[in-house]
Amino acid sequence: MFITRCRLILHDTVFFATREMGTLYETERFFHNYALSYALFNDAILKVPYFWASCRPHYATDLVKLTERGIYVTPARPVKWDFLLITWKMAQVSYHRQAERFGGKNYPANYGRAKELAPESEFEFFVIHEEPVKLPRWVRLGKWASKALVEAEKSVQVEIKKGAFISACPLNPLDLLQPPSIYDMISMPPVSLLNNARFDGEFYTLDEKTKIPAGMKYTFPS
Repeated sequence: MFITRCRLILHDTVFFATREMGTLYETERFFHNYALSYALFNDAILKVPYFWASCRPHYATDLVKLTERGIYVTPARPVKWDFLLITWKMAQVSYHRQAERFGGKNYPANYGRAKELAPESEFEFFVIHEEPVKLPRWVRLGKWASKALVEAEKSVQVEIKKGAFISACPLNPLDLLQPPSIYDMISMPPVSLLNNARFDGEFYTLDEKTKIPAGMKYTFPS
């Protein structure tokens, strides 16, 4: 088994609505492994069309293609990050659309604020693979398809070890082979992530500080 450590560097603001609180739409400082998987392998393996008539995601049918090739992408943790607060407002033109409001007179439907990840923010994630993989240099992420740089280190061949450890990366709980004993939960759709998860079981290790649970693969409840 091989593991490639990757650094993700934003070259534009990145927005996705993790939480919606009134007129504020907030972006979480973690990247979900589903989003990273599509960004890294859409052109090479997943082949998702540019236009899709349905708004329903097809995670199970898409990401199983990566599982069949022995590839798994972990969520990304923030290394260095900042936020920008963007205010947006749409003009109310009477001949184009009628003025609408929600939640009372203090919440106009054409006004809002977006908390976005700032350019030059950096994140770390890992690609676990059975065979050598080619990763793109540039990817697009978020609601605005923002540009981000991927810096991949040399792949390292690893073996399975066993013992107590703390995961070096956030985790998707659906994909774990073994449950953690303790963790911090990161609430975000479509599946909340686990951070600082502690285990007593099998793991891969890149170095003394970098340990990752073994046996993870994309899993979806029926």
